Amino acid sequence: MQQSDDQILATLRDTDRDRYLACLLSPAEKRHSLAALYAFYAEIARVRDMVKEPLPGEIRLQWWRDTLENEQSDGAGHPLAEALLRCIREHHLPVRVLQDMIDARIFDLYDDPMQDRAALEGYAGETASALIQLSSLILDPDNAARSADAAGHAGVAQTVAGLLLLLPVHVGRGQVYLPAELLSATGLDRETLLAGTDESAIERAVRAFCGLGRDHLAKAREGAGAISGRNFSAFIPVALAEPVFDRAEAAGARILRQPLQPPQWQRQWRMWRASRRREF
Repeated sequence: MQQSDDQILATLRDTDRDRYLACLLSPAEKRHSLAALYAFYAEIARVRDMVKEPLPGEIRLQWWRDTLENEQSDGAGHPLAEALLRCIREHHLPVRVLQDMIDARIFDLYDDPMQDRAALEGYAGETASALIQLSSLILDPDNAARSADAAGHAGVAQTVAGLLLLLPVHVGRGQVYLPAELLSATGLDRETLLAGTDESAIERAVRAFCGLGRDHLAKAREGAGAISGRNFSAFIPVALAEPVFDRAEAAGARILRQPLQPPQWQRQWRMWRASRRREF
């Protein structure tokens, strides 16, 4: 079991360095479960990067869905699946939430437009927000429900920040996660964004998208008082959102050409400070 846990932590370190550190900043007795959950999240989040066509991606996601639906499954010798199933059973995690998380990732496999703010918030709710809430059920199940509202807003803020970081990658392969209504309101459309020709409109769209993220971050902070001390570890990665908004607003249209990700040491320091101050 120890060897398996170490393997999952190593996998998480390679696939999601920030949540790996958040895991290390969490209570030691919860790390193996959090690592399994975070590594699963990273695995389904990167399916688009591992396939050239949507169908193989859907097959990968379906394998995970089938594994979760089979109540007798032990993971079929797949270390991450085995660890995730142990985590689910140990902490009585709702499988339906994990299935919805898998289904939400189907959107990543295609280049369909994100129609409006509600669609984006729904996508974030079933992915990043759900991850925070599931983490809370691992850390402090008795008080997890109290922080559900904060988790919802925090997840949207995280999603917006993550999409800003990946904007050059997404544009390069024809994906647009910025809501169509936001693009329209800032004088932009999908084709113009992909072409990168109207820099003034792109800058307005980036600022508006940052504003959406900041709005949800502010609401998450307003609800932070409901987060129990033991559950705060689930929110540590949210501390990385605001620096991305700052950098994106400063970059404007250059966001398509220059990396936004702060250096690793800065991200580690922000998460460490968040864990000590219990604020994000």
